[in-house]
Amino acid sequence: MSRLRQAGPHSSAPASCAKRQPPQTTRVRGANCIIFGHRPFQQRRWEAAIDWKKYHAAGVWDELVSPAGKARPGAGPLLRALSRLKDEDLKERQDAAELAVRSMGITFTVYSGPDAASTDRAWPFDIVPRLIQKRQWDAIAKGLTQRVRALNAFINDIYHSQRVLRDGVVPARYIEKSREFRPRCVGIDPPHGVWAHVCGTDLVRDKDGALYVLEDNLRVPSGVSYMLENRAVMKRVFPELFDKYVIHSVDDYPQRLAACLRSLAPEGRSSPRIVVLTPGIHNSAYFEHAYLAYAMGADLVEGADLMVGKDDCVYMQTIAGRVRVDVIYRRIDDLFLDPSVFNPDSVLGAPGLMRAWQAGNVALANAPGCGVADDKVIYTFVPDLVRYYLGEKPILNNVPSYRCVENESLEYVLDNLDKLVVKPANESGGYGMLMGPAASVQERNAFAKEVRANPRNYMAQPMLTLSSAPTLVGPVGSGQRMQPRHLDLRPFILSGAETYVTMGGLTRVALKKGSMVVNSSQGGGSKDTWVVD
Repeated sequence: MSRLRQAGPHSSAPASCAKRQPPQTTRVRGANCIIFGHRPFQQRRWEAAIDWKKYHAAGVWDELVSPAGKARPGAGPLLRALSRLKDEDLKERQDAAELAVRSMGITFTVYSGPDAASTDRAWPFDIVPRLIQKRQWDAIAKGLTQRVRALNAFINDIYHSQRVLRDGVVPARYIEKSREFRPRCVGIDPPHGVWAHVCGTDLVRDKDGALYVLEDNLRVPSGVSYMLENRAVMKRVFPELFDKYVIHSVDDYPQRLAACLRSLAPEGRSSPRIVVLTPGIHNSAYFEHAYLAYAMGADLVEGADLMVGKDDCVYMQTIAGRVRVDVIYRRIDDLFLDPSVFNPDSVLGAPGLMRAWQAGNVALANAPGCGVADDKVIYTFVPDLVRYYLGEKPILNNVPSYRCVENESLEYVLDNLDKLVVKPANESGGYGMLMGPAASVQERNAFAKEVRANPRNYMAQPMLTLSSAPTLVGPVGSGQRMQPRHLDLRPFILSGAETYVTMGGLTRVALKKGSMVVNSSQGGGSKDTWVVD
């Protein structure tokens, strides 16, 4: 059922997103006391409860601790501060973080598997931050910008001249059999030639410390709200650490996103109205949709709240009447966007949206059809695309990969399933892939049949030993509570009239011992990510 909206910049804000006042957080110098709420938490000097020389991340590159038990560059103040805390103190900090997560309404939903639930669950958060040196981050950000420029050039080329196919850089069969290629997008010129306005690129570090791009997420990448809320929680539970570092802010992301979206507005719309199009409250990322709409001063809408007029313009229905919409930040997949063009049974979008977009009367971010590059098989060509479109050497490396559609690679993959990770081309969230070393013989045999039946849909990579970071695990009194857990990093890149890369990103951590799967839908959690000077 459509819910009429009141026109106004904050009309979409749900009650759970009301502006929050932070709890009382006071540092009393000399008394060495930190107050959470109204209850004092005493931070006394005692023998270190955490002996970092006993912290072992065998065969893994740890982000904070060297194999000799010494701090990585920049991590010394953090490790010293943690070592001064007892088990009970660490638990109190973690409990405070979990309370903050619940009180702030930071949730997500798992749709399938043993942990599936139909209701929202509190976001799993670990209180030990991940640190990245600013000089290292500057190089990473430059590589991310380069990569997204090449991907947008590729998408634009695919829907226009397709010279990348004619020149044989990418064989045409990969596009002809692409599930995400949209013929209705051929010939469209989005503002600034940009199709993927919000990109989340997953980065991993192998056991030798080398950094790789694991995949690019260009359709409806999620997780940025958790990056922002992770920082807010850390400020609540470890405020004294912020005195020890110059930590680069991530708080301006909503304003950067709003500026990016405004730059896409149709010509002549000096005060463009932006809406966030959500599938609704049952979507796993609904918290993020509501959060970003409120933070940008945009309207949160569902498909039933939108209509396309005879003038091919999009309007939002409000209690004050129809209001024209200029930019739609859509958080639904292409096939549900416009039932008159794609899935006729969809009730998540609105009929005529594609017509309005093609006419240039509304901007859609990310643009329909950008998923042609959000394909784990096309990912294997990105270094070639950087050289082809930009004439530059790739700054960031891909993980070595095998395209199962190529006969020689297919046979190698099928013969080595026990050593590889095999991924479907268009799935996300960790679904549908085979972690070969952890799979049973029966699981590998069943998966081999699927790969043989549709090799274009699969690619494979060697099993990387993801880097780790100290993570708070185990019950109080269990001894060494800091244990290494594997993690990755998802920074976000905005592309419009200008390009912006977040200072860090969302660090996702596999909370299960030995697991390399960091997705929240598969039991993972997260950490705050600090880019520090």
